[in-house]
Amino acid sequence: MQRRNFIKASAMTAAMALAGFSASFAQAQETIKVGVLHSLSGTMAISETVLKDTVLMAIDEINAKGGVLGKKLEPVVVDPASNWPLFAEKARQLISKDKVAVTFGCWTSVSRKSVLPVYEELNSLLFYPVQYEGEELSKNVFYTGAAPNQQAIPAVEYLMSKDGGSAKRFVLLGTDYVYPRTTNKILRAFLHSKGVKDEDIIEEYTPFGHSDYQSIIAKIKKFSSEGKKTAVVSTINGDSNVPFYKELGNQGLKATDVPVVAFSVGEEELRGVDTKPLVGHLAAWNYFMSIKSPANTEFVKKWSDYAKAKNIPGHKDKPLTNDPMEATYIGIHMWAQAANKAKSVDTDKVIAAMAGQTFKAPGGFISTMDKENHHLHKPVFIGEIKADGQFNVVWKTKGPVVADPWSDYIAENKGKKNVPEKK
Repeated sequence: MQRRNFIKASAMTAAMALAGFSASFAQAQETIKVGVLHSLSGTMAISETVLKDTVLMAIDEINAKGGVLGKKLEPVVVDPASNWPLFAEKARQLISKDKVAVTFGCWTSVSRKSVLPVYEELNSLLFYPVQYEGEELSKNVFYTGAAPNQQAIPAVEYLMSKDGGSAKRFVLLGTDYVYPRTTNKILRAFLHSKGVKDEDIIEEYTPFGHSDYQSIIAKIKKFSSEGKKTAVVSTINGDSNVPFYKELGNQGLKATDVPVVAFSVGEEELRGVDTKPLVGHLAAWNYFMSIKSPANTEFVKKWSDYAKAKNIPGHKDKPLTNDPMEATYIGIHMWAQAANKAKSVDTDKVIAAMAGQTFKAPGGFISTMDKENHHLHKPVFIGEIKADGQFNVVWKTKGPVVADPWSDYIAENKGKKNVPEKK
């Protein structure tokens, strides 16, 4: 009897020990899930796929340093496939089903507008890494790309300056959705304030995936031949940039004749284009791969090593970095810092801890999250396309510019506060 009781007690002790081990093992294996919401197929894949890989690289870095709150980050990657309603479905899935603590994603403003009600309803966080039109401020979004006064306005001011060619006429050419149309509304008002008349401005829009720019570029050539110096402001997005720039070269529209400044074309979009005929055309961003700084040298090397190790298509042989990659990289590191500071991944606690966060940006400056308006303070760079597809910086601000989400050039914005409303 004693032996039987001993065996029974020993079995119970072993079972309890195993249960305790399993519980502690499960606890040790617990992760913090991070959503990645970028188009990996469709018209925007040319721009967005690399941002997914940037998030994964940053997660590996953070995990190698101990993770967040002592836990590893676990990415949950979904493909909304350049389908705007699908962005909202995938966002809801990430938050409600996959239980992510934060999401990094979207490129186009229409995709961001699609998911915004979901993040506000479910009180979750989205970090949005691309330049946009402003006219929005949500407590559930951190905007790590540029507002119009951090990209569009300085670019047009440059075109109007002596150094930029003293442009007097403007072609506002974009993809037909909210970002180009709202940005051009702001730019038209800005140009009016500088004395430019409507007869010296034309606007043209094409659908996503548009590929035939022959007649549009012919129209630009005709418009530019009517006596005044003309410049093109391009808000074309996605894979349409490839045929646009090819046709620009085909028709011999050189930068010395009609300079084009783009807001959505960087190193990645120029990968599939013969850039020799495009030398001198411009892009306005807050970062270029060609920026000379120790921080950027380190960032480019990290990306090159990662792309080769992970066998990332295109980048394993020709690794490129660009502005939205930098904005993505800054955003995820700032979120990790804020969560550690808050000692929580709770949305409201992280929002409070994000105010004033700083991070040494690859572009060589200290990036600061505004204490109130959920935007980064960012420097502005204007670069000329070089024959190798890189950019030569021809103009830059003296330091970071504070974002103005509600543009002063939109009359109805008067009196609006740059502070997200609490709902």
